[in-house]
Amino acid sequence: MVTTSLYRIDSGEVSVLVGVSQGTAEILHWGINVGDVSEEQSGALFDSHVAHNDSDISGPFGLWRENSRGHVGRPTAQLHRMGQDFSPMFELETITQTEDSLQLVSTDRSAGISVTASITSLGFGVMRWEYAVSNLGQLPLIVNDLDVWLPLPDRANESMDFTGRWAKERQPQRRTIEAGLWTREGREGRPGFDHTVVELAMTSGANFQSGEVWAVGLEFSGNPRYGVEKQPTGKKSLMAGSVLLPGEIILEPGETFTAPSVLSSYSANGLDGLSSTFHSWLRSRPGHPTRNGPRPLTLNVWEAVYFDHRLEKLTELAEVAAEVGVERFVLDDGWFGSRRDDTSGLGDWTVSADVWPEGLTPLIEVVNSLGMAFGLWFEGEMVNADSELYRNHPDWILKVGNRVPPEGRNQQVLDFTNEAAFNHVLEAVSDVLTNNNISYIKWDHNRVLTDAAHGGSPSVITQTLAIYRMFDLLRERFPGLEIESCSSGGARIDLGMAQHADRFWASDCNEALERQQIQRWTQMAIPPEMLGTHIGPSQSHQTGRSLSLNFRALTALFGHAGIEWDLTETNSEEREVLQSWAAYYRQHRELLHSGTVTRIDQPDQTVWVHGVVSGDQTQALFAYVALGTIDGSNAARFTLEGLSDSKTYRVSAGFPAGKPDRAHDVLPAWAESGAVLTGRQLRGIGLTAPIIAPESGFVVEVIEA
Repeated sequence: MVTTSLYRIDSGEVSVLVGVSQGTAEILHWGINVGDVSEEQSGALFDSHVAHNDSDISGPFGLWRENSRGHVGRPTAQLHRMGQDFSPMFELETITQTEDSLQLVSTDRSAGISVTASITSLGFGVMRWEYAVSNLGQLPLIVNDLDVWLPLPDRANESMDFTGRWAKERQPQRRTIEAGLWTREGREGRPGFDHTVVELAMTSGANFQSGEVWAVGLEFSGNPRYGVEKQPTGKKSLMAGSVLLPGEIILEPGETFTAPSVLSSYSANGLDGLSSTFHSWLRSRPGHPTRNGPRPLTLNVWEAVYFDHRLEKLTELAEVAAEVGVERFVLDDGWFGSRRDDTSGLGDWTVSADVWPEGLTPLIEVVNSLGMAFGLWFEGEMVNADSELYRNHPDWILKVGNRVPPEGRNQQVLDFTNEAAFNHVLEAVSDVLTNNNISYIKWDHNRVLTDAAHGGSPSVITQTLAIYRMFDLLRERFPGLEIESCSSGGARIDLGMAQHADRFWASDCNEALERQQIQRWTQMAIPPEMLGTHIGPSQSHQTGRSLSLNFRALTALFGHAGIEWDLTETNSEEREVLQSWAAYYRQHRELLHSGTVTRIDQPDQTVWVHGVVSGDQTQALFAYVALGTIDGSNAARFTLEGLSDSKTYRVSAGFPAGKPDRAHDVLPAWAESGAVLTGRQLRGIGLTAPIIAPESGFVVEVIEA
């Protein structure tokens, strides 16, 4: 028995308080930093009653949420030995605390099971939770679940996560926290298009600028699980973890399983405050992409040529790209093996002599001579049945027994836990990078995992760890190499892949109206400089909708900007606009990629105002975007948030891709000639709004006067 005591760990303005009594540890508080709490104060703050007909004990149920202690909700760990030892009671044995971490080891000696909870402060309000289970017994131990559950205060009344599909990712869904258990699980072997990235709990009515928000996010790219639980007692909890397939984790005597880690954060300043914590933490890492220099304006040629690879066409495209200001040229699918469409050649990572008889060198030399870096597409985890690789090694795919899984996108999934398959792809990709001047790769993952097994046993976790290792080895071999993670767009965007990739392709849909929504909510946890945001063609290849260049360019500006459009089809006027926009991006990208993301709640939801504010609050850029027809004949005034009340600013309108110029558009005087206003005035009163047609907008430029 460990004597009653309190332990505290801080991360910025966020604290976790852990109480120890009756042989177990319990998370008493997760949220705002409340300072030191004495044991005498803890009674008034955390004691609870035994209500009529509840369990005769009021707790603690412990962070392991054991049924053996009277907990009737979902437990943290679901374990058994063929039906035995299924209900452990863990006794706390050791606590180790450092300045930025807390580790708690608990054991059920009779069951022969030990569990470890490690909590680490990462700074900026972010904490990492790592749970492990060890088999101390003489028989195998089956691990069904090992999730992280964190308590919510009674005032957390709403939850929000995100759903979606191909070309329509990150669609928010918000609900009242009702009694029972709400779970979101993914079983694709990847997070999926409807992956939530973070699961949120909020006080009622919390918005971008105000209210409290609690969040958990799985730091892993396999099968995610999120949950919100409200028990009959009224107690609420938030959960994240990884779905374990049946039999995926069976521990032999002496073995330990450490579950994929979970990140948590809290904001007292609304959704934007939460985004700021995750963005600040990601930006603080030594390997964050902006530490290698400015994010280059990128052209991806997929929607320009698809599989039609001809040196003459691509040379012309490169020349126009350089003319308008592109800094990186990326050749997409179709350059290798027999890959003339999506039915053949995947897995044969050698340059096609049919399409490129002199190799990629002639194109790369053209691109480099025009002052642009060169990037190349791979999909190394997949294979077509019609490929030399599959014909030679049909046993190198994920499968159960001798059954060949159903194809997806005409593909099977290579078993990266098979060292021979892993090393084959690693060496093939390395050969291409060694023999060509390539500084960037776009790595795709175009299908879900079915029958995801190695040697008949589930292998989603080991497969996921293998792609992390692949990326890390490639970067080790090729210093300075940047990797874009794509998965038919946004199906593998998560806080785990954010540690191994430099950029995410947010969606295969480039259409600006859809992208406004997709980018808005993907930035809930991922900073804009890690999101590829491209100008698509005049008529969207995904939706068929035609949108102005003004609107498409404005949408693409607020991220890692680029173009995915056949520029050889542009006219001189469009090229001039693109030149202006590219110059504007280069001028402002330091702010765009380091500022605090700020989204401003509007009374009229047909208008969105969002942007970035510099850390010292001396400058800001906001996009004023009309998504649809405004509600009133005069647009509602809009405020600017995130500025200093005490500073004075010059506010003006910027038009990086031309002014809205339709007949009934009306811009206010400040947009034409500028205005000098205080931050308090901009926040408390706001600016006269323009009257502009749907699907258009402009930039609001703010700089300290």
